This record gives sequence, structure tokens and C-alpha cells, in this order.
Amino acid sequence: MSNTRRIAGAGIAAAALLSLAACGGGEDAASGQTDSSAQQQAPSSTAPMESSAAPSGEGVTTNADVFGPACSQLPKGDEPGSLNSMGPQPVATAASTNPLLTKLVAAVKATNLVDTLNSQEAITVFAPADPAFEALGEQKFKELAAKPDQLAPILQYHVVGQRYDAEGLEQAGEVDSLNADGGPVKIEGSGENMTVNGAKVLCGNIPTGNATVFVIDTVLTPGTNS
Repeated sequence: MSNTRRIAGAGIAAAALLSLAACGGGEDAASGQTDSSAQQQAPSSTAPMESSAAPSGEGVTTNADVFGPACSQLPKGDEPGSLNSMGPQPVATAASTNPLLTKLVAAVKATNLVDTLNSQEAITVFAPADPAFEALGEQKFKELAAKPDQLAPILQYHVVGQRYDAEGLEQAGEVDSLNADGGPVKIEGSGENMTVNGAKVLCGNIPTGNATVFVIDTVLTPGTNS
């Protein structure tokens, strides 16, 4: 929380992210396919995100800790996108095969954010699922894509510069995102009843190499605390 750092220079990348999602840039991912570029690390942004490393083991989860109604949609065994496959990989690479995040992933691959996210040591990511982006509507995507100064804080608001598991989030009650001006992110409930600023957790405690991921059903808005 006090260890969080701001993402610098993310506005343009975030604009491209939402613009691409709006224009159907994630069509290949939406079909459940990934290409070899998903595994390529894009160049780091000029001023990448920074986060402090949590003590070893803090906020780190295992496959047995994963919960939520959408977790059953993940591939099984060692297939790409499965928990076994994603666990050892850094978060952006892991997410590139997650069938719940195809729109987000297609955009991240095209906006040089792969290496930026993968280089973080210990973070928590609240990742809106595909329907969360679709709910905003194409026109809203286009409006936001034209206003990168408004998009940057939205992107920052979904990343916490400390690694938490569900139990840690529940105990904290609220956490500070990398958007310090957006206000704290409020955590309520527990287990499958957990919400993040009112957004339902569809699949939580997903382990990756450098982050714990919570797939949620809504795009979070800075400054609102449901």
C-alpha cells in the first residue's frame, strides 16, 4: 500500500488498449487462439511501472487456492491457459493464454505492455473479463481511446503494487492501487462472495510468476467506491 508506485507514461498505451478492444482487435484471442507473438516480450516503456517486492511467499497462491464460478472455463492439465501452464509464467505472458481475458490480452500484446507487466516483482492485478469491456460499448471505447489522459488512471487503478491473495485482501478491507488519486479499492465479502469495488470476482487467486490475478466482471472506475 505505502509501497505502491505510479505507472508513468501509460496513457498512450492504455488508449491503444481500449481502442483495439473496441475495434475487435482481440478477435483472434476471442476465438481461443493465440499466436507466437503472445510469447514475445515487447520493449519496455520509457518509464515502466515499479512495485516493491513482497516478502517471499506473501500473497503467493497455488492451484488449490483458486476459486470462483469462471475458473471452470480455464483449460485443464498442462494445456496453454491452464493453471499449471500459467503458474510459472510472468503475469502478461500467463494472461496471454487465459480464455477469460482475450480482449485485454490482444490489446496488451499490441501496446508494448507485455514486458512492463512481466518485469514487476510482486503485484496484484484486477483483470476485467471480456464481458466487462464489452459492457462499456464500442462508442465508449472510442471516446476513451481519444482521451489518453483519462485512460491512464483507469489502467493504473486495476494494479496494486503489492501482492495479495484473497485472504490478504479480505483482511486489508481496502488497498491502494497505482492510481493514488483514484482512492482506495474496497474489498468486501470473502470467497466466491468477494467483491472489488462492487465488482464480482469471477476467478480469484490465480497464481502467476510475479502476480496474483483476480478476474472481475466490471471495469473499475477511479474515484468510485461501491
